Amino acid sequence: MPKHRYILLDRDGVINHDSDAFIKSPDEWQPIEGSLEAIALLNLAGFKVIIVTNQSGVAKGLLDENMLANIHSKMIQLVNNKGGDIEAIYYCPHGSDSDCECRKPKPGMLETFAKDFDVTLSTITVIGDSLRDLQAAEAVGAEPILVKTGKGQITLLNNPHLNFLVFENLYDAAKHIISRH
Repeated sequence: MPKHRYILLDRDGVINHDSDAFIKSPDEWQPIEGSLEAIALLNLAGFKVIIVTNQSGVAKGLLDENMLANIHSKMIQLVNNKGGDIEAIYYCPHGSDSDCECRKPKPGMLETFAKDFDVTLSTITVIGDSLRDLQAAEAVGAEPILVKTGKGQITLLNNPHLNFLVFENLYDAAKHIISRH
C-alpha cells in the first residue's frame, strides 16, 4: 500500500492573516482569501495537510494552550466547511529566546512529524511565509516554498538570493503542487 503524501504548512501568514500583535483568540484568526479552499484542493488531490507553527505568544503569556486549541478548532472547522481536512497540528509554544529544538528554523517539529507518520522528509513540501520556515525545510532536505502573503513579501525583499519557488498565495502554490503530481 503506498504511503500517504503530505504537505506541511505554516499557519500565520500562510493560512490566516498574521498580526505583529499575535493571534490571541478565535475572533482574531481570519483566513486569507483562498487558503481554506487551497487545503481542500490539496486534500482532493490526495495530500494530507499538516500544520507546523511557532506560537511564541504562549511563552509571552498572550494566550494559553487552551485558547490556542480554541483557535485551532476554529481553523479546523472552517477548513472542514470548505471540504478540507487538517491531519495534524504541531506547534512550538516557546519564545524566540528559548533553546528548544522545536522552534523553526530548527527542524524539531518537522522531525517529530516524520517520526509520528513514518515519513521521509526529503519527499515533503513545506510552505511558509518566513525565512525560518524555509530554513527548517532545508535543514531536513524538504522542499521549501515561499508564499508572498503574511511576511512573504518582506522575506523576499530581505533575501533576494533565495532560490525557492515563490507564489502569490497558498492557493497558487497548491495548484502548482497538484499540477506536478
